[in-house]
Amino acid sequence: MKAAGRRWGSRLRDHLAASDPGLLRLAAGLRTVGAIALTLAVLSPAGVGVTPLVTGAMTSMVATFAIRERRRGAQAVTLALGLPVALASLSLGALLSQRVVFGDVFAILLIFCAVYGRRFGDRGTTLGLIGFQTYFVSLFVGASPGQLPALWAVVAVGFACSAVVRFAVVPVTSAGLLARLREAFRVRLARLVSAQIALLDAGPDEADKALEELRERTARLHETALMIQSRLEEGTPDEPTARLVQRRVADAEIAAERLGLLLLSARGAERADTLTLHLPGAPAPEVGRLPGPEEGTALLRRDLRALRALVLRTGTAGAGVAQLRNRLLGYRDEENLPTASPPVRDVFRGIGEASRAVMGLRIALDGPQDESDDSPATARSREELDAEDAAIDAEEAEETEEPKGLQRPTTRAAVQVSVGSTLAIVGGELLSTDRWYWAVLTCWIVFLNTASTGEILVKGYRRLLGTVFGVVAGILLAGLVGGNTVPAFVLVLLLIFAMFYTAPLSYTLMSFFVTAMLGLLYTLLHTYSWEVLVLRVEETALGAVCGVVAAALVLPVRTDRRTNELLVTVLERLSDVSEAAVTQLSGGPAEELLDKARELDQALGDLRSATKPLTHPVTPLRTRRTTARYVVALLETCAYHARSLAATAELLPTHPSIAADPRLRGAAGRTVRNIRTIATRVADDEVTDPVETGPSIASLLADDDAARYGRITGRVLRHLERLDEAVVGLARPLDVPVRAPER
Repeated sequence: MKAAGRRWGSRLRDHLAASDPGLLRLAAGLRTVGAIALTLAVLSPAGVGVTPLVTGAMTSMVATFAIRERRRGAQAVTLALGLPVALASLSLGALLSQRVVFGDVFAILLIFCAVYGRRFGDRGTTLGLIGFQTYFVSLFVGASPGQLPALWAVVAVGFACSAVVRFAVVPVTSAGLLARLREAFRVRLARLVSAQIALLDAGPDEADKALEELRERTARLHETALMIQSRLEEGTPDEPTARLVQRRVADAEIAAERLGLLLLSARGAERADTLTLHLPGAPAPEVGRLPGPEEGTALLRRDLRALRALVLRTGTAGAGVAQLRNRLLGYRDEENLPTASPPVRDVFRGIGEASRAVMGLRIALDGPQDESDDSPATARSREELDAEDAAIDAEEAEETEEPKGLQRPTTRAAVQVSVGSTLAIVGGELLSTDRWYWAVLTCWIVFLNTASTGEILVKGYRRLLGTVFGVVAGILLAGLVGGNTVPAFVLVLLLIFAMFYTAPLSYTLMSFFVTAMLGLLYTLLHTYSWEVLVLRVEETALGAVCGVVAAALVLPVRTDRRTNELLVTVLERLSDVSEAAVTQLSGGPAEELLDKARELDQALGDLRSATKPLTHPVTPLRTRRTTARYVVALLETCAYHARSLAATAELLPTHPSIAADPRLRGAAGRTVRNIRTIATRVADDEVTDPVETGPSIASLLADDDAARYGRITGRVLRHLERLDEAVVGLARPLDVPVRAPER
């Protein structure tokens, strides 16, 4: 019974780690709910009324979710600075509530300063958010000058409770968070291997579903890898350790993705295109039974399960794990590969390389392992890893020049949201002189974390949709609790937890829970009515419209312009990674390739987010949506091959089967030139230079001098050729002319 309970608990932990990497959403929800509950527990025995209780609860919520710094010391300083900002904002809200013109002018100035404060980093963003949200709280509870002394005390209690929960009850340290993210990476890597096993066993009718699951889990693994990279500096004791973890995570991700491609190729009628893994909705290639005898399929299934077991096991390996590891690492040697067709033998090679990456990940995350049971293949792999680790060196980051004046994003956004808020105030007061701030709040929120008119339009639409459904839920919940304070506050806490837990997943869901919660708060404040909730929908729609109008007419950043700028950045990063990797593979000087690869991944993530308005299901431009999805998928394919080249280039000093070949620089030069040509064309429509096609890179290297330069592995050539093909394919949807070589 106890064993079953432990297994159930282990599965639950694995599920949470995979669905919520680092438990970031769970921690955010628990921390916010804990701060509110502690505030209510402190204030309730004092016999304060409902209005101070609501004020304290909302203040503690703001003080908790507004903090953005990652280091605990910086969080404490920001929280201390936020208290006087909140007191001043609350006081001005109460004093100006009866002076309409002065109150409106102050609200606009406060909004401008809050948005402009983003240019000063996380602390400026947090203090601006606290100032605006506390002003909103004063309007929501109807604070008056006579209530200020009591409300000051309540706000102080809210901040204190937020600090207690943050630093003592639900502490999140950088090292602890990184440890949970690493565990999430393990679980997601194991789930990706499970998806590969499902693909191996899928029949013809199940191939599309199995491929979609494989595609989704590949994307989730990459998402977790990026999250780990963003936390390395704060969560590791020194730069070499951070670089070691970064390298091992990247190696494991690339090896797992390559294994999926090899398996897909083995099951298909022809070699699978990398695009198949990156284009959502792309049909699975025609599949049949795995070539060769059934024993080969059974052996492959057994070894994939063994690989999954290696991924999930932590700490020092036992004899059983060492035996599995030795067998799988043996597939890196040709003589240990089972008798099978060439595509199936490639899959076994992929398992061997994935096992090596998993062993490197185990050493980086868990420390030195027991080497007493090492086979010769395992000992050789361990020596390669040690040699790579010794080559780690730090490199200073380059400083980039930021735009100034109205071209600075924070300044432009501050002007836009101020204009939009002015329109929202005017229109909101025409709808209601008491609830106009809902329109302003919506206008403010749709500008948060958005950078183009299209993003603001989509966010406004989602907020309105969530609000409409939230109104219905608010009506039902208000009728359910009636005037009972305790059940109402319990439901408020549950809704707040759901709001923060779902916020990164769905803005519509978050808006739904916010509106349902507000219906309960109105009930507690005895201001609930059907008309109030309908008015909230009207004010929300007005605020969203005002935000879109301001974004479209005042210093607009069109979605096309935004995506083009990000596309140019992605292409430049792709060119940097590809050229540096090829240079190193050609015998040139070593560079920090994984840093360049991380910059490419971050730029691609920004582009993916910016294209969401173009790929949204409600967009009427179907052709444009298809083109945007295809371009992003092609770029993800290019990024995969560039990352693989970078990882292979870093193996150059230690791997016995990879040797530098100076001919690579000339053979791959066409690909790098084509990437730059496309980037120039996207940045300037007047440019008409074409991309060039020509013989395959493998054919360019097939000459009598091959033996002079050592062995170039098939993996390098395969990645170079696929990258070249993907870049040429990228030219067509971007309207870049393609020129064939002259005969």
